Parts: sequence; C-alpha cells; structure tokens
Amino acid sequence: MAFDTLTSSALQLYDEWIKEADPRTENWLLMASPFPQTIIIAVYIYFVTSLGPRLMENRKPFDLKRPMIIYNLSIVVFSIYMIYEFLMSGWANGYTYGCDLVDYSTSPQALRMAWTCWLYYFSKFIEMLDTIFFVLRKKNSQVTFLHVFHHSIMPFTWWFGVRFSAGGLGTFHALLNCTVHVIMYTYYALSALGPAYQKYLWWKKHMTTIQLIQFVLITVHIGQFFFMTDCPYQFPVFLYVIGLYGLIFLVLFLHFYYHAYTKGKRLPKVLQNGNYLLKKSE
Repeated sequence: MAFDTLTSSALQLYDEWIKEADPRTENWLLMASPFPQTIIIAVYIYFVTSLGPRLMENRKPFDLKRPMIIYNLSIVVFSIYMIYEFLMSGWANGYTYGCDLVDYSTSPQALRMAWTCWLYYFSKFIEMLDTIFFVLRKKNSQVTFLHVFHHSIMPFTWWFGVRFSAGGLGTFHALLNCTVHVIMYTYYALSALGPAYQKYLWWKKHMTTIQLIQFVLITVHIGQFFFMTDCPYQFPVFLYVIGLYGLIFLVLFLHFYYHAYTKGKRLPKVLQNGNYLLKKSE
C-alpha cells in the first residue's frame, strides 16, 4: 500500500512537472518521456562495463580501422554542421553572449535553435560508439569511470535541456563542445590512418590546452549569470548544472596540466595524455 501511494505521488509530481515542458519538442524522437533514453543509457553502461568485456574475453580484438576512420570523420562533419546551426540560430544572429533567454515562439529562428539542440542531444548517443569501439578492440583500460560517466550523463541531462530550455545562454557550452570535437575527432581520424600520418599530428601536445580553454570559457560564460542583477532565465537550474560540470572538469584538467607539464609527474592512466574523457585511436 505504501509503495502504491509513493508511486502514485511520484507519477502525479511528474505530470505536474512535465506541464512546464516546451510543447514544441514534445513529439520529437525520444522527447515524449525521459524513460526510453534512460533504458538506452542503462543498456550502454551494462554493455561497456560488463556484457561486452565478457563477450570479448576469449575473442581476438576486432580490426575496426576503417569503421573508426569513417566514424571519426562523420563526427567532424556533423559537428561542423551543428556549429553552423548554433551560430545561425542565435550565437551569430542576435545573441549577446550575456543574458540570452530561451525563445519559446514558433518563429523560424527559435525552432531552428530548438532543433539544433535536439541534434546535439542525439549526437551524444552516437558518441557512445567511442566506448563500444574500446570494448570491441579490447582496450578495456580506456573504459574508465569518468569516460562512462561523461558519455552517460551528457545525453541524460540534455534531454531535460531540450525538453525545457532549448536555447539561450545554456547552449553556449554545446557550441564550444562542437568546436572542440572538430579538432579532437580530426586528430582521431588522422591517428587511425596509421604511422604514415603521425607527422601531421604535431599538435597533439596542444589538446590539453584546448580542453582547458573550453572549460574556462564555459565556466566564465555561465559564471556571469550569478553576478547579473536582472536575468530572468526561465530554468536557471540548468545553468547551475552546466556551471558545476564545467567547473569540475576545469579543476580536473588543471590538475592534470599542473602535474604533467609543471611538475613533470606521471599521472594515473585515467588522466594520462589529458584524455580521460576521450578515446585513443592507436
């Protein structure tokens, strides 16, 4: 009886809460409810941490050179497209980089921004292939907690972003992330081509700096909200989440940078090469 009452109360709370959602995105793929994506994420976590490694235990690693090259280049092209759409729907077309509110209208520009947010959200599921490639290539040391956490929490939190707050200053970090992904996945694609292309990867040493710049910009941009006297952003809880996420990874990258480049110490494998969130193509 107590369980039924608790369940009923939870459903009632959910019904009240979902009334505040953006009706424009309600019928888009995976947007009607957070439960389908939760199942997908749970299956992903189970496969990359348990089922996949067990299935591969007595098998040889798959040779995925060609699929990985195609995948990495596809992410580069997709990221460039999303950068363009983010710019044209706001960040280069009316946004002030200050208190930019969500436009919930059905104007072409507002709908374009909402759709771009959904594309970014959906791209997080595609990027789960990073970890699946690790498992199929038996690179299990790369399947770290931080890696799996990053690839799980991003689509989960972005569902709420698209459903409630598809636009405004809460999307700046997505624009930056797409930009960094163009650089990262270009590196991965060239690396996957083999030793003959190593001479074109001289900029690998700058990857950590690029990541640092990304998280500094995210933290500074979101941080300004907390000093604004009048910024009626519709769902500020998302800004708190973005700010906390950016700050956590800024600290982690600063920790890596200090020990690797200032003190010259060898870090645990999870932090080596500044790539604890990222995959290696070697």
